[in-house]
Amino acid sequence: MSLESIAALLAARAHDDSLGLQSEDATWTWAEVVAECAARAAWLVENNLAGRHLGVLLENVPEYVFLLGGAALSGTVVVGINPTRRGQELAGDIRHSDCALVLTNATQAPLLRGLELGIEVVVVDDPAWAESIDHHRVATVPAVLPAAEALYLLIFTSGSTGAPKAVQMSQGRAARTATNAAVAFSSSDVLYCAMPLFHGNALLANLFPAVVSGASVVLKQRFSASAFLADIQRFGCTYFNYVGRALSYLLAVPETAEDAHNQLVFCLGSEASPRHRREFRRRFGCYVVEGYSSSEGGVVIQPVRGMPPEALGRPAEGVDVVVINPETGVECPPVRFGPQRQLLNAAEATGEIVGRDGLASFEGYYANPAATAERSRHGWYWSGDLAYRDEDGIFYFAGRTADWLRVDGENFATAPVEAILERFPGVRAVVVFAVPDPHTGDQVMAAIETETGVDIDPAALATFLADQPDLGTKWAPRFVRVVEAIPLTATGKMDRQPLRAQGWDATDPIWWRPSPTSAYEVFTPHHRANLRQAFIDAGRREWLTPPE
Repeated sequence: MSLESIAALLAARAHDDSLGLQSEDATWTWAEVVAECAARAAWLVENNLAGRHLGVLLENVPEYVFLLGGAALSGTVVVGINPTRRGQELAGDIRHSDCALVLTNATQAPLLRGLELGIEVVVVDDPAWAESIDHHRVATVPAVLPAAEALYLLIFTSGSTGAPKAVQMSQGRAARTATNAAVAFSSSDVLYCAMPLFHGNALLANLFPAVVSGASVVLKQRFSASAFLADIQRFGCTYFNYVGRALSYLLAVPETAEDAHNQLVFCLGSEASPRHRREFRRRFGCYVVEGYSSSEGGVVIQPVRGMPPEALGRPAEGVDVVVINPETGVECPPVRFGPQRQLLNAAEATGEIVGRDGLASFEGYYANPAATAERSRHGWYWSGDLAYRDEDGIFYFAGRTADWLRVDGENFATAPVEAILERFPGVRAVVVFAVPDPHTGDQVMAAIETETGVDIDPAALATFLADQPDLGTKWAPRFVRVVEAIPLTATGKMDRQPLRAQGWDATDPIWWRPSPTSAYEVFTPHHRANLRQAFIDAGRREWLTPPE
């Protein structure tokens, strides 16, 4: 049997009596998982949903896994609906993705109340659902399975740089990605899955590789830092996946002598700081592996042995990934480091990560030809992420393309500035973003989330910044906002959009430097009024928030 689709990979587990899925006290062998999937596939076929789009609005419950499998076997397209979206935004996601039906449960169903969707909503923890599935318990894996090129998933992007887009993923791309990831696992591994199943991280770095390798999956309804260690120890987990701030939340739980008493071998994720990766390795005895990829699939960069801790790694051998100046279309020169790792040519070395052969794996956005064209211009895959790379071909993340700043005529990206600020004692997380200058270009603003019980001394911060040899001359924040918690997307990534929108009109404590060389002082209503007047005097009212 060719294993080039998720359906075929599931079918290969149809007689596997080893443990496949655990959720709290319930367990299923892989054979039982496939049987549950086959029953859902038969229900989908009977209700004329095969080949159509099925909205799934659920937390990480076993029913979600069975629906994913049932859709794969029947050729139905799963639309993972983000439960953090609300109101008309949520309705818009469902309508845009042409869902023929939405399956949800009693917990999530209230999110849909009052929304004009024009389609049926089925509650899967209602007894009627169980009865309808029971009618199909005799169903087996279909003799004819969907082709590898059949559309399987619509995965919404995080929306951290604009409205979420629905990434198309075929059964073949999902199967290829999972098969590549599965080389790290064996059937004796236990994979802890607490990241949401509506996102590619949980599917491609956990559930689907488990199907390939025969490892078992421990499904957690939602991520909980306080329950993490007990779960890992109870189930004997050897691996987990993460994205965004997950490691920082785990490290915020008070340390105990039991932390390293676990069977974890490694975890795989993205966007954790080098400091948090080192600390997690020390506390939990678990290797932390960071990779670079996206839901779109156009570029993958993998860590390599001996690379600097702040690096992303290299693309696979033979894959054509480069850093391109998005304005000129010319490849950027390698970055040059000074003796203390300062970036000597950041402006010319920083550009967009581009896969010049990446369109083979990017299958486009659903019903969004403009966004697809933007990602596909010149026949290349444009990632929307900034980076620079050194003479050894090692890539370093520099932020999103929306995170460019231009201060006094100098262009630079946010990620290197954030990495420096994260070194300051007591900083848990930091986001750097642009706010407009009254006259031209940008000024630098940083939102800082501190460790519990930590108060940052602005004078100490200024001294610290002055002592950092790798801080560019224009990089020091003009504004520093102290937040209780940096806003996050549904997948735990830091969300810059609300911070940018609020700018220096936020109500949190803000310090600022009236001039680039002055000390930090409290940004008062008087300062805000003067700054607003400066924008008015310069004829730049469009930058004032809220509008006058």
